[in-house]
Amino acid sequence: MEIFFTILILTLMVSLSGVAARIIPFQIPLPLVQIAMGALLAWPTFGLHVDFDPELFLVLFIPPLLFADGWKTPTSEFLNHGREIIGLALVLVLITVVGIGYLIYWLVPGIPLLAAFALAAVLSPTDAVALSGIVGEGRIPKKIMAILQGEALMNDASGLVSLKFAVAVAMGTMVFTVSGATIEFLKVAIGGLLAGIAICWIYGKSLRLLSRWSGDDPATQTVLLLLLPFASYLIAEHLGVSGILAAVAAGMTITRSGIIRQAPLAMRLRANSVWQMLEFVFNGMVFLLLGLQLPAILETSVTQVEVDPNVDLWMLFVSVVLIYAALMIVRFGWLWTMQLISRRLLTKRPMEFSAYTLRDLLIASFAGVRGAITLAGVLSIPLYLTNGDAFPARYELVFLATGVILFSLLVGVIVLPVLLRGMPRMDKTAQRHELQMARAVMAGSAIESLYKMEERLTADVEENIDADLLKEISSRVIGNLRRRVDGKEDLDRSLLAESLERRFRVTALRAERAEVYHLRATQKISNETMQKLLHDLDLLESLLVEKEE
Repeated sequence: MEIFFTILILTLMVSLSGVAARIIPFQIPLPLVQIAMGALLAWPTFGLHVDFDPELFLVLFIPPLLFADGWKTPTSEFLNHGREIIGLALVLVLITVVGIGYLIYWLVPGIPLLAAFALAAVLSPTDAVALSGIVGEGRIPKKIMAILQGEALMNDASGLVSLKFAVAVAMGTMVFTVSGATIEFLKVAIGGLLAGIAICWIYGKSLRLLSRWSGDDPATQTVLLLLLPFASYLIAEHLGVSGILAAVAAGMTITRSGIIRQAPLAMRLRANSVWQMLEFVFNGMVFLLLGLQLPAILETSVTQVEVDPNVDLWMLFVSVVLIYAALMIVRFGWLWTMQLISRRLLTKRPMEFSAYTLRDLLIASFAGVRGAITLAGVLSIPLYLTNGDAFPARYELVFLATGVILFSLLVGVIVLPVLLRGMPRMDKTAQRHELQMARAVMAGSAIESLYKMEERLTADVEENIDADLLKEISSRVIGNLRRRVDGKEDLDRSLLAESLERRFRVTALRAERAEVYHLRATQKISNETMQKLLHDLDLLESLLVEKEE
C-alpha cells in the first residue's frame, strides 16, 4: 500500500510541477522545479523516502524515454550526421573517461584510479531531455540540436559500457586490455543495435497477425507497442549486449519499417496520445527521484567526511566546480579539434562543425548538461567488492556525480540563454509556408485520383449511381482541394483564408458539441450516441487545433 501511495504522490507532483513552473514569478526550467520538489518531499517535514534501485530505474524509465527519442529522431538526419555523432558519442566519451578520470584521481584524495575512471564514465553521457527543459523546444538552432540529440541517444550506451568495464576491473572480475575492451565494446554496441532492429521487426510481423485475429483492436496493439522498448532492453541485456542501444534502435526502426504507417487509424491516434503522456510523466519522475535522493546523498557525504581525515566537505564542493569546468574544456576542445580536422582534411565533404561559429561551439559545449543516466550510473556502483570490502570512495563518487548534474543544470540555465540571445528562433512563418506548399502539392495529387475515380464510377454499370449526384459530390470535394492548389501561388492569402475557415469551423464544432449535450439532457439521444458524436467532434477539433499550432 505504501508503494501505491508513493507512486500516486510522485505522479501528482509531476502534474503540479508544470503548473508551478508557470506560476513562479521568475523563469525556472521544469527539470530544476521537479528536482526542488523532490528534495522538498524528502525533507524531514514530509519524510517521503524512496529506495533508489538503479537496475529498476534503468529498466523502468530509460528504455521508454530512449525509445521515444529514437522514434522522434529522423533516421536520415541521424545518418547524415553520423560522423559528428560518432565523434561526440564515442571518441569524446573515451577522451572524457581517460582525461577526466586522471583529473579526478589527482584532484580528490582517497579516490583510486579505477573508481575515478568509473566516475568519469558516468559523467560522460549528456541529457537532451534536461537540455530541452532548460532552453525550451526550438530555441537551439536545428543544425546544433540535431547533433546533440543524436549524441545523447548514443553516448548513454558508450558511457555505461565504460562504467561496466571500470567496475568489473575494480571488482577483479575482468582483466583490462585495450584489444579485449575494444572487441567487447563492439560486440555489446553492434549486438544491441541488431537486437533492437530484430525485435522491432518481429513486433511488426506479430502486429500484422494480431490485426487479422483481433479485428484491429487498438487497445491490444497499443499495449504491445508500450511493451516494445522494455522487451528490446530486457532481451538485449539477457543476450549480453546493450539494452540501451536496443531500445534506441527499436525506436528508430519503427518509423522506417512502416509499422506505424500501416497500423489502423485508431491505434495510431491512441499510441501518439499515450506516448505523449508517458514521456511527460517519466521525464518528471526521473528528476523528482533525483531530488528525492539529494538529502540522503548530502547527509551520507557529511557523515563520511567526518570519519575520513583526508577529505573536507568544502573540497568536495570545489571539486564539483573544477570537474564540471574540466568537462566543458574537454568538450569545447574536442569540438574545436573536430572543426579543424573537418576544415583541413575533409574539404570535399566537411562535417557540420566546419560551419560553426565560436558562439555555436560554446552553445554545443554548454548544452552538454548531465542528467538521469549519470545519476542511475553512479548509484549502480556496488556497495562492496567481491572480497567483502566497501567499494572505495563510493560516497565521494555519488556526491560528485550529483553535484555535477545540478551544477551543469544551473550553469545551463544562466549561460545558454545569454549565448542564445539574438539568435534566430525557429521561423514559424517559413514552416507554415512549407506546410501550405506541401498541402497544395498533396491536393493536386488528390484531385487527379478523384478525376480517375469519377471516370471509373461513371463507366461502372454495376454501381448504378446517378450521374448528377456523382458530379455534385465530385465537384464539392474537388472544389475544397482546388482552393489549396490555387493558394500555392499566394501563400500569405492562402494562410489567411485557411485561418478564417478554421475559426469558422471551430465555432461550428463547439456549437454542435453544445447541442449534443442539450439533446442528451432532453433525453432525445442515448448516452452511446452522445459518446460517439462527441468522439467524432473531438477528433475534428483536434485536427483543426493542430493545424493552428
